[in-house]
Amino acid sequence: MALLAPVEDGKIVETSSQNSLKNTSKTSKDGMDKDAFLQLLVAQMKYQDPLQPTSNTEYISQYAQFSQVEQMQNMAGSMDLQRASALVGQQVYIKTTDSSGEAKYVQGKVDYVVYENGKAYLSVNEQLYSMDDLDTVADKDYLAAYDKATDFVDSLKKLPGINGISLTDAEDIEKLETIYKEMNEYEKSFLAKDVVAELNKYLDKLKELKLAAESGADSTETEEASGETEASEETEASTEEGN
Repeated sequence: MALLAPVEDGKIVETSSQNSLKNTSKTSKDGMDKDAFLQLLVAQMKYQDPLQPTSNTEYISQYAQFSQVEQMQNMAGSMDLQRASALVGQQVYIKTTDSSGEAKYVQGKVDYVVYENGKAYLSVNEQLYSMDDLDTVADKDYLAAYDKATDFVDSLKKLPGINGISLTDAEDIEKLETIYKEMNEYEKSFLAKDVVAELNKYLDKLKELKLAAESGADSTETEEASGETEASEETEASTEEGN
């Protein structure tokens, strides 16, 4: 399995996929396989005590035990492949650890599965990751609702304090109101009660500002109308005196 690394500013940068594959390769090398068992068996026969050689029965027993272990490993590999194949099309979170020990998460859809050397690898965002690094499998509707709720809360936090808003914030507040009304019950369940209560407080404050602005406009119009009436009366009085 080839490893390709991006280069930035003349330096090789390790990707999350590389970290996943590298850690898997290291784990595989640490394990015992058929070749390692045969090497141990040959070494045991070569260096055994000539006066007390190991019996054929013991060799057969050891090989039988190894065969059972090998069958169990093959079964485990087959089960991993079945599990990985069932993830195709699913939204997953992959957790990898870089050389400094920092954990990183990759989220995306599993496009296909590669099975190589008894290990299953998931293709996410056109990169391969070991099944061992699978952290979470989530429904796409869940992720969409979660992301929508997160964006809603972030937008609400960007508003000024309730007592500091003005009519210039009306568009942002009314946009949040529209988003909330268009949410279905499942999406609304991702919002805490205090978030909804805070939105209502903003809406109530916005109504107060609009009423105050309308009252102020009405008062201004009344004053202007009154001034025009007085001016008209003064003009009529002046005309009558002149006559």
